[in-house]
Amino acid sequence: MLVLPTRLMQDDAPACMQMLRQGLDAQSASSPTVIDATALTQFDSSALAVLLECRRESNSLGRGFAIKGLAPRLRELATLYGVAGLLPAAP
Repeated sequence: MLVLPTRLMQDDAPACMQMLRQGLDAQSASSPTVIDATALTQFDSSALAVLLECRRESNSLGRGFAIKGLAPRLRELATLYGVAGLLPAAP
């Protein structure tokens, strides 16, 4: 499971994406990608961009993708932008 930091704003996005890429590389090829967003409390729309990029990279590797603990405010933002369906909740 890949874990998001507590803060993910525009300035934090490049470093966070790099961390997630390293996590994807370290995962088993057959493991689905699960992002734990439980700790994420400070964010802007950059958080959505990071999650969507991680989903894209996970899909390009032939892996599933899901998010655990997505904050209701971030889910609302995803709905507003029309991308909520691209960010499925982990079981």
